[in-house]
Amino acid sequence: MFNVGITLLITLLGIIIAGMPQEAEHFGHTQHHEGTPRKNVSLNRLALSATIHCLTGCAIGEVLGLVIGTALNWNNAPSIALAVVLAFFFGYSLTLAPLITSGMPWRTALSLALASDTLSITVMEIVDNAVMLIVPGAMTAGLSSLLFWGTLVLSLAVAFVAALPVNRWLIRLGRGHALVHASHQK
Repeated sequence: MFNVGITLLITLLGIIIAGMPQEAEHFGHTQHHEGTPRKNVSLNRLALSATIHCLTGCAIGEVLGLVIGTALNWNNAPSIALAVVLAFFFGYSLTLAPLITSGMPWRTALSLALASDTLSITVMEIVDNAVMLIVPGAMTAGLSSLLFWGTLVLSLAVAFVAALPVNRWLIRLGRGHALVHASHQK
């Protein structure tokens, strides 16, 4: 059962990462870097891309934290605390890495990552941990239980749905991932 859960999780993460719209990385650009024209990406598509990006970091941290906490027989509070810390760590890291490798100063990149990701990660973490706590027995089911893995997948899906309108709203206001994309245009 544990292998089934791991396989489902890896498959889900692979689908998420492979399905990320590449055009959204260039939102607002009228020219591609090689000089070829590129269409503007819609607000909805950019919000979808930002939410998938956020889900990827949150899922890595959430899964890792809950798996570690469950494997060590921790109570709910320390398991969730570890999951939240790791979700923020991986979420911010996925934003920071390309900014730093592009030559952006660390302080500027960190400021952009904090401004673009904090609200989205917070919403995702509140929702996915609430779902894990609401489903009876999910947090204590153990790593070999379909209840644990099924609830974890469900919690991440519900968190995605909750964060999508938040990211759309932030981008429409010129905040959230719009700040990261605006930095590409400078």
